[in-house]
Amino acid sequence: MKRVRKAVLPVAGLGTRVLPATKSIPKEMLPVFDRPAIQYVVDEAIAAGIEHFVFVTGRNKGAIEDYFDRAYELEATLQDKGKTEILEILNRTRAAPGSMSFVRQQAPLGLGHAIWCARDIIGDEPFAILLPDVLVRAEPSCLAQMVAAYEDTGGNIIAVEQVAPENVDKYGVIDPVERQGNRIRMRGMVEKPAVDKAPSNLAITGRYILQGTIFKYLEDQAAGAGGEIQLTDAMARLMQNQDFHAVEYEGQSYDCGDKLGYLRATLSYALHDPELGGAARRVAETVLNTEITGN
Repeated sequence: MKRVRKAVLPVAGLGTRVLPATKSIPKEMLPVFDRPAIQYVVDEAIAAGIEHFVFVTGRNKGAIEDYFDRAYELEATLQDKGKTEILEILNRTRAAPGSMSFVRQQAPLGLGHAIWCARDIIGDEPFAILLPDVLVRAEPSCLAQMVAAYEDTGGNIIAVEQVAPENVDKYGVIDPVERQGNRIRMRGMVEKPAVDKAPSNLAITGRYILQGTIFKYLEDQAAGAGGEIQLTDAMARLMQNQDFHAVEYEGQSYDCGDKLGYLRATLSYALHDPELGGAARRVAETVLNTEITGN
């Protein structure tokens, strides 16, 4: 069984749900407390053993590529001023040479099409997909938990989390067959089902491990919802021939494509920061008390 070494990050989206903040800044580069959102996603993947990242980009996304590159002038200035601690933090954001590839999705034809654009770099290897709109605060990382399951089961893995039964119509959920611990063998997925017809309350989180075979299905996948090529449609076809398991991971997810989800993520990562968490909590309490009392 081949190891999961590569990950695809589809970052071509326009970020319309968080406009006007994303008018001139890629949504993936919006700061969540002290670093861009995309840094958390990359760190999660590195913690799971990912060695090569494929970013599927679009127009006006050059800031992402620049972020993971060297910043010679800035690094030289920090070095000259003796700000070695800040320089070390900056150095940790730099990608290893040859560890990142960037391909263009020239038209917004859907998530399935974005993943298909990475086919020549991924080849026939199993690979991870991490949707950058979703941050997952977990230890071990969400993807690391999925890789551990993959090493036991093989096949294809989807991350899921429980949501309130009355809210299942807001999510894609899985159709489970049987459970062993946090791993669930599944036979299907349902997008935003009616509350009384949902096969489960296990919502798909935005993390996948798929076999390279998926590209064969994406190659001729017809347009689905919204007139776009949907990854879930190709996965449903692949599911007829390969095993799929869900992993109910331990952790907390945040939808940063939504303004309030972005706020939750920023606040949560601030409160859990090992150095500034205590001070961040005091700041948050002060702001809330001021808003409540008017003082």
